[in-house]
Amino acid sequence: MRHLDFTPLYRSTVGFDRMFSMLDSANSDQGSAYPPYNIERTGDDTYRITMAVAGFKEDELTIETRDHTLAVHGEKAQESEDKEVLYRGIASRAFERRFQLADHVRVDGASMEHGLLHIDLLRELPEAMKPRKISIQSANAGDAKQIEGELN
Repeated sequence: MRHLDFTPLYRSTVGFDRMFSMLDSANSDQGSAYPPYNIERTGDDTYRITMAVAGFKEDELTIETRDHTLAVHGEKAQESEDKEVLYRGIASRAFERRFQLADHVRVDGASMEHGLLHIDLLRELPEAMKPRKISIQSANAGDAKQIEGELN
């Protein structure tokens, strides 16, 4: 796969640094498919990432958010050497999976059930970005203009 160089675009654009770094990371993040995951919409403003992390305990997983990036790390604790494994089909290697989060999306919680890690996400629009209804007053009414909150 070809590597794209965005350096010439940095010179002629202002404020698009995050977009170019997202394109760079998306281009380079196509290596490993481990662990498998699903992304689903559970409501109008709620999402869930489900990752198959069979064999990992809660204390062997780390979830972090930084700069609109959700990172999930997994590292297995060292197993005792007293048992002999004849065939190892369950992967126990360390992993790191990153997800780009849109603006105003935050992690609402995480849980683990039956070898699946569930990460719940919530999109919260600030009041300034929500639609507002502005009522129109007649010119001779003399009343102040009234602005209402949320428009549904």
